[in-house]
Amino acid sequence: MHLDVQDLRNFYYRSPLGRAAQASLRGRMLELWPEAKGQTVVGYGFAAPLLRPYLKDARRVLALMPGPQGVMPWPAGLPNVSVLTEETLWPIETGHVDKLVVLHGLETSELAFDLLEECWRVLGPGGKALFIVPNRAGLWSRRDRTPFGFGRPYSASQLETQLRKHQFLPERHMSALYQMPSARRIWMKSGRVFEKFGQTMPGIMAGGALMVEASKLVYPPKGKVTRTRRRISVLEGLGQPVPNPDSLMR
Repeated sequence: MHLDVQDLRNFYYRSPLGRAAQASLRGRMLELWPEAKGQTVVGYGFAAPLLRPYLKDARRVLALMPGPQGVMPWPAGLPNVSVLTEETLWPIETGHVDKLVVLHGLETSELAFDLLEECWRVLGPGGKALFIVPNRAGLWSRRDRTPFGFGRPYSASQLETQLRKHQFLPERHMSALYQMPSARRIWMKSGRVFEKFGQTMPGIMAGGALMVEASKLVYPPKGKVTRTRRRISVLEGLGQPVPNPDSLMR
């Protein structure tokens, strides 16, 4: 079940913990994708808080928000680029996206299979997708006071296995949100320390969010498996009747 767009907006833009989460996720994303000059960048779910660095140089930026979640105008003070869309039918031509960011879209969708098929469809040759989901081993997935406490949390192997089933090739993965999922002053003050420490020791200190970068595989080509039906006789498979030897001697 998708979260409401008003709750997501209030968390990321109006709460200190949400702004800290936004900074953590965006910083890690920029380590993978420092620029997108001349490219088409699309976010799905509630990825708008992460897309602002690409507005200046990207050829096109779109923030797709699913119907069950709702939509808000974005970015503030600039021409709107947010679009309300169906979960599995995006208003984008096939193979036209260079960078795709999925945040609060996969773990809350009841149509995850079809959603990943749509992600694969719109991604162009050489394009990259970044899937951000709650970390099953992290503290954030255990607290429903943040958006990461809703939906299905993943382990790294679970997410990568699911992506491979849809012809994505996982290439790099990292974690984010190492600070405590609490708005208490003591935890907020130490948030930066936790983030720096966690990034250097990700295997020991699990972050609240998993981030997996994947590319699109085009071979073998996708296609529907067609099965031909044939009529089967009720007696098919039975051999010819063999006469009883005793009856032949009579």
